[in-house]
Amino acid sequence: MAGNSQRRGRRLTPKAGAPKGTGGKNKDSLAGRGKTLPADERPWHKGYSGTEKLPQRTAWKQDKELRAATEEGRAPKIGKPGTKDTTWGKGGGRGVPAGRAGASSRGVRPTGRTGPRVAPGRKSNPAKDSPELLVGRNPVLEALRTQVPATALYIAQGLESDDRLNEINRTAADRGIALLEISRAELDRMTGGVLHQGVGLQVPPFAYQPFEDMVAASMEHTAPLLVALDGVTDPRNLGAVIRSAAAFGAQGVFVPERRAAGITATAWRTSAGAAARVPVAQVTNLTRSLKACKDAGFMVVGLDADGDTDLYNLEAAVGPLVVVVGSEGRGLSRLVGETCDLTVSIPMISEVESLNASVAAAVALAEVTRRRAAES
Repeated sequence: MAGNSQRRGRRLTPKAGAPKGTGGKNKDSLAGRGKTLPADERPWHKGYSGTEKLPQRTAWKQDKELRAATEEGRAPKIGKPGTKDTTWGKGGGRGVPAGRAGASSRGVRPTGRTGPRVAPGRKSNPAKDSPELLVGRNPVLEALRTQVPATALYIAQGLESDDRLNEINRTAADRGIALLEISRAELDRMTGGVLHQGVGLQVPPFAYQPFEDMVAASMEHTAPLLVALDGVTDPRNLGAVIRSAAAFGAQGVFVPERRAAGITATAWRTSAGAAARVPVAQVTNLTRSLKACKDAGFMVVGLDADGDTDLYNLEAAVGPLVVVVGSEGRGLSRLVGETCDLTVSIPMISEVESLNASVAAAVALAEVTRRRAAES
């Protein structure tokens, strides 16, 4: 009709059709994350009613809602854990949820999965101060041998025993660690799909020492010695440095809170238990903490391949000293380097550019200890 065809802003080109998909490497991106699970099947929702283990935060949400409902005089809006099967069944067809046998004939594709159902594409981020799960038979056995603090040992049901597993069970029992036998599917969920070999060791959050207390305690020694790490991100390097600090008589190690490794189960294991003997502190600002050490009477020395002083000529080694170790790649940051009283290089006769951070720390601490022994 003339009235519609002459309106302003009318479309002069046909509407675009549906976008074409891709049959190449990006075809999976078109599939989406699947159907969102209802509230009573989501492990982190207060309305969760599943049969899987109730997460701690979900229990906290439900308890909070109960208290609020009691104060307001209403019925609580929470689920009833254990009343709804949230596992992928085995008897009703491969990959078909329990109680829905024959569902694949109604358009539900079999998935071949067993264990707990979780929302597709969803992954929870553990809290910073939450316990860590160390997995794998060798890592768990080494952690138990080196007296890494642990609160629980998880063993998958139906696991075949071997020498390592027998020693793990025996060592955990000797130390009084709770042994919990759970399904492999539950252990898969707890580890986020990481290869665990049927074993997981729960390690509590590390208790850091207050920085001020660590400095004050070190000043009670005749020749205080501290180690600072500037941006070391590998927990194995951190653990190795702590082990060297314990071996050569350092009274403490301090690291930045951000962009640096903290004491994890890996660091515990690498330190061979030394993290239990050497105080470790986390500081908000490393430069400010180094200045506080200088005000307390310490000489701050940074390890640098282009340092001004040769390590073997470090006369300040016999006095109160802070040895600063740079990161694995870039070394000392600019502000930390400027804060140091002097930078020290380790003499090398080969063409190797630099040493590993933990190796450099061990060499420097060994030389400091040698010079102090010669002066005494």
